[in-house]
Order: sequence, then C-alpha cells, then structure tokens
Amino acid sequence: MKENGDYPCRAIGIARTPFSDPAATPIQSRFSTVHGTVEVYPEFEDGLIALAGFSHIILIYRFHRAAGEEVSERPLIDGAEPHGIFATRHFNRPNRLGISVARLIGIDGRRIVVEGIDLLDETPILDIKPYIPAFDSIPDATSGWVTPGHVEAIERQSAAFQAGRP
Repeated sequence: MKENGDYPCRAIGIARTPFSDPAATPIQSRFSTVHGTVEVYPEFEDGLIALAGFSHIILIYRFHRAAGEEVSERPLIDGAEPHGIFATRHFNRPNRLGISVARLIGIDGRRIVVEGIDLLDETPILDIKPYIPAFDSIPDATSGWVTPGHVEAIERQSAAFQAGRP
C-alpha cells in the first residue's frame, strides 16, 4: 500500500450554480432549496443510465477555491475553538474533498438538475452516487460536538444566503 502516494483524480463534470461568493453560499445542502445543474462530461454520459429512478444523489467534489489544506479549523458557524479537520465539514481539508446530498429533479442528456445545491459555480464534480436510504441513513448515529443549536444556526444562515441577506 502506498503511503502519501499520488492518487490522481479527475473531474467527471462541473456544477453550475448561482453562487460565486464563498461567504454567501448555503452551508450544507440539506438546508438549501436552490436549484443547480451538474454538467457531466461527454465521456461519462453513459454513467447516468438508470440514475433517474433515484430521488437524491450524492455529489463528491473538490473545493476548488479553498484557501488551503489544514489539520484543524474553526467550524463555520459557532466556531470559537478549532476542531480537528476530520471532525468538521470545513473546506480547508486535505485533498479539499466535499460531499453534498441533493434532490434529483431530472436528467436531460448530460445535464442533471438538482435541488439543494450548496456549491460554488464551476465546482469540479469528481463522482456521483445514488443516495440509498437503506445504505446511507443511520437512524441511531450520533453527532459529536454538533448540537441542535449549531444545526439551527446553520439552517438560519443558509436561509439568509438564499434570501440574499448574508
């Protein structure tokens, strides 16, 4: 097994969203009602076969405008104290990888329309997976340091961004 090896990863498409300002983008797709699209590159179009039957998809992407790669960061909301980067969803993480679950609205050729987008425009999409509740929902999972108040603050902030008032 390679340690600290170079594992190349290429984009399979690009996100098209109304967001260009990182400071005014919804935090967490769960709290976004905004529509966006994923334009899949031609060589990956056949990968969309049978995807239309799913209600939601998982987008795996690169935080292409992240400032750096850190091992600890302050959470975006209520971030008084730094946390280990693997205990956060912060964008300044090793490899700058992110995930979002979005509602699948429709597919037109290589264009996927989704609701619940929380990505900057032109975000490189690295992979798309179907969201399968039997596999992806863990009812008795715990949330560590993330309190209900923290979640409510993220939801309020995301709503404000969508309404155009950061």
